[in-house]
This record gives sequence, structure tokens and C-alpha cells, in this order.
Amino acid sequence: MMKNQLVFFLLILGFFESVNVSQAQTRADIKINFDKNVAEMKPVWAWFGYDEPNFTYMKDGQKLLTDISKLSPVPVYVRAHNLLTSGDGTPALKWGSSNAYTEDKNGNPVYNWTITDRIFDTYVKRGMKPLAQIGFMPEALSTKPIPYQHQWKPGMRYEEIMTGWSYPPKDYQKWGNLVYEWVKHCVQRYGQKEVESWYWEVWNEPDGVYWKSTQDDFFKLYDYAADGLKRALPTAKIGGANVTGGGSKYLDAFISHCLTGTNYVTGKTGSPLDAVLFHAKGSPKFVDGTVVMNIRAELQNVAANYKVISKYPQLKNIPVIIGEFDPEGCAACGMSTNPENAYRNGTMYSSYTAASFARLYELTDQYKINLLGAVSWSFEFENQPWFAGFRDLATNGINKPVLNVFKMFGMMKGNRVEVQSNQMYPLKTVLDSSIRKSAPDVGVLASRDQKSATVLIWNYHDVDKKGVKDTVSISLNGLGKKTVEITHYRIDDEHSNAYETWKNMGSPQQPTAAQIAMLEKSSQLKTIGKAIKYDTSAGPFVFELPRQGVSLLSVR
Repeated sequence: MMKNQLVFFLLILGFFESVNVSQAQTRADIKINFDKNVAEMKPVWAWFGYDEPNFTYMKDGQKLLTDISKLSPVPVYVRAHNLLTSGDGTPALKWGSSNAYTEDKNGNPVYNWTITDRIFDTYVKRGMKPLAQIGFMPEALSTKPIPYQHQWKPGMRYEEIMTGWSYPPKDYQKWGNLVYEWVKHCVQRYGQKEVESWYWEVWNEPDGVYWKSTQDDFFKLYDYAADGLKRALPTAKIGGANVTGGGSKYLDAFISHCLTGTNYVTGKTGSPLDAVLFHAKGSPKFVDGTVVMNIRAELQNVAANYKVISKYPQLKNIPVIIGEFDPEGCAACGMSTNPENAYRNGTMYSSYTAASFARLYELTDQYKINLLGAVSWSFEFENQPWFAGFRDLATNGINKPVLNVFKMFGMMKGNRVEVQSNQMYPLKTVLDSSIRKSAPDVGVLASRDQKSATVLIWNYHDVDKKGVKDTVSISLNGLGKKTVEITHYRIDDEHSNAYETWKNMGSPQQPTAAQIAMLEKSSQLKTIGKAIKYDTSAGPFVFELPRQGVSLLSVR
């Protein structure tokens, strides 16, 4: 008993030591070698998703989609749940509907694409593309349709959302024909070339609570959906299985079915697999009144699924999409019911996003994976309180600080180049123990094309404690030019941060028109001063970066 108590005490002591963060100022010495390419700066971040598809064409949803489409140098892909769910299109938290499929009194299918068209039209109009999710089960097809629409609210058990839409079809042939008719309609409406550029996938997290049936039944669901899609457009691209972060064994079984299993429709070997998809999530906690993130969990999810994909030589260079890549699992759970989600409004979400995507690039290089995109499951929630603590990119039409990180990513083009920082945690350390040592992670990601270069720097720690500005010294090597022009963009409490502006106003829930205009202005990505001429031979470029702050240097 004494031995067990000692072990428990040491574990607790180790945990609290692991979340201790030094308030002493550090100095990060960073070197950028712009003449040494690492890999292409692929815009894997330009993918977004959300549960509530009907928000797509609402006022704030359209504004945010416009903002997102403008920040990316390539078409943004968008994934949404509930595209085939039955209902009148009225949104609610973790709910949406299109009523695409009903049946007449004789059981014959009735198709109605009005709402799905409205959703896809909103994307296509902005040059965006669907990562089209084939789900969920229409009420008329569900083997257990009652109850159908859930009444979930934050604070309720998550499983309460799993109602009639989460069950398999009573007729798989009708399910396959539903997909066939949908894809055929999309080709007629948007053109073959456009639809060929989309990706389609079946369901969401079938290894978890979203699928109320067996693994084999899901494989059957996938086979019939893939058959319907390929009948409508043989060149359309489909993949799966969008498993949960811990679902690597399920993904392995799914891949094996697609490569060597018996197809439930044709009876032949294999099923179409044009892309592999999975999820990765972090796991924040609330410790002594402080949010403590866990970037390790999210990256370990990625590594586990990369290992599965890598073991199949047939999948060499297959497109891979991380269907959800987030700090935790429930976008609609606000901080009032989940205090660990308090990171979402301020700059911690920004610095975490910068640090996690940088490690994702590194991990992808290590496994030699053809990663197309990592979906940030964060959008907006219509008609909700200001800064309610949802995992979203905007609140009531005002962009949050985290969206400015994606604006920074949008400025990074060409090739990633070699970087060094004495204060950046090695990838192995992050995978082993997250970012929990006393020193912060002052990391760097840099890129270059023919005319410009960019340097992204973040000051991140898993423990959300600020109060310190650390010194950053950057040596800009291999530019080929002695004198350059540097524009310094910043996200911190004083720059690019509508949340701090809102708090300084007194946190109004009914801001005036003048206040909203001020919030809109403060939400934009801001620079520190004006662009300056800099002599790279004169020594490092030096500045201070607050904890949980992010800087981008645009070099011309």
C-alpha cells in the first residue's frame, strides 16, 4: 500500500511539474537558410468544416466563407455534416438538414436537391470546393428512424445527438441510388470538370458513436455509396473512413477491405479508394483555473494513422486528408460547460494552431505522406452570444484572432526552407511529452518563392499563462539580396485581436453599430509599424514576442 501511494504521489508531482511554465524571459536564436529547400509549402491548412450545413448560406456564414476564400492562394475545401439528414433546413447546434430524400406513400424515392444546391452553390460561387460528406441517413431509409431529430444542448451527454440518422439503411440499394442521383444532379448543375475536382467521403467516425451498427455494415454502406457515385461519374474521387483520432485499427480494417476484401455490391475484390481520411484531436484540461493543452495527443493520432497508411505499398502517394484536425473534439461545447475550452477566444488558439500545423508538416515529411489537407473543424455559430467560447473562426460576423493565423499561412508560398531555433521543441519531444517543460516553444516555419519570403514565429506553451515577452533574434541567410523590405504582422493582445477589444468595451452582448465597426477593424490582421528596409549583413533581426503570440515576417 505504501509503495502504491508513493507511485501515485510521484505521478501527481510529475504532472504538476509538467505543467509549470517559467515566467523568466528567454531568448530564441533563429536561423533561416532560404537557399536550402525542404519541401513544397503545400496549403494543407486551407480546409475547413462544421456540423451545421444550413449555416453555410446564412448571413454570418456567407461572410465568413467569403473571408476564408480570399485568404487562400488555392481553392478552399469545405466539409459539412448532415448533408442528407431529413428536416426542413432549420439549424440547431450539431444539427442540420436538407430533406434530400423522402418516399411517397408507395415507398418510391422522392429527391429534393434545393437545400444541398444552396449549400454547394455558396461554395462554388466563391471558388471553394466541397469535401462532400455522404451522410447522414434520411429518416425514410433509417432502420430505426424514431426518434430522429435530437434536442442536444451544451452540457448534455454527447451521445444524446445519436438518433435515427445514425443507423444503417433498411435498403442498401436505395442508399446507393440516392448517391447516384445526387452525384448525377451535381454533374448536371456544376459540370463534369468541376465535380471531378471535388472529393467525396462516406459518413463520419464510423468507429465511434456516429454509426449505430457493425464494422461490416459500414463497409457495405461505403461500397454501395461508392458504386452509386462511380455509376454517376466514374472519374469522381471517393475515400474514407474518417475514423476518430484513436481509430487507426478501424482504418486499417477499412483499407484492407478496399484493397483485398469482397465488395458488397459487385462480389468482386476491392472497393474504390481514391483518398484516405482520418481524424486527429488534442485533449485540453482545466488545472487549477488554467487551461492546459495537449498538442501531443493530436500529433500522436496523426502518427498512428500515418503508420497504418505507410504499411500498404499499394497506397504509396495516395492522397491523404485529415478530416478533422483540432485541439479537442466538440466545437459546439462552449466554455461555460467546458472550462478547458477557454483557449478558443484569445491568442492561445492562434499560437496552438501555428505550432501544430508546423509539426504536421514535419511529421508528414517524416512518413513521406501525400497530405492534401487537414480540416480545421471550426466555422461559426449563427445567433449565439458574443464570444461564447465555441470552437469557431468568427462570432456574430466578427473574425476571431485564430483566423489571422490562416491569413498568415495564406501568405506563405513556394517551398518550405531550412530553419533552426534553440527554443523550438524537437518533434520527438512533442510526441513524447507535448510542450510541458518550463520554457516556451518559440518555433519557426519559413518559406520562399521567386519574389518573396515569409517567416512564421510563434511563442507557444501548453499552459495558458502570459505576462512575459521573449526575445526573438532571426538571422536571414541565403536571400541573395543584402537589403530587403520587411513587413511585420502580429497576433497578440494588442494586435489582430477583436476579443481583447470586446473585453475592453465591457464585453457587451448588444454592441452598438459603432462598437461593431471597431470590432471589425480590430479583427483584421495588423502590422507592427510600417514596412522597413533591412540590411541582412548587419546582423539578426530582433524583436520581442509575447507568450501565446504569433508573428509573420513578410520579406521582399
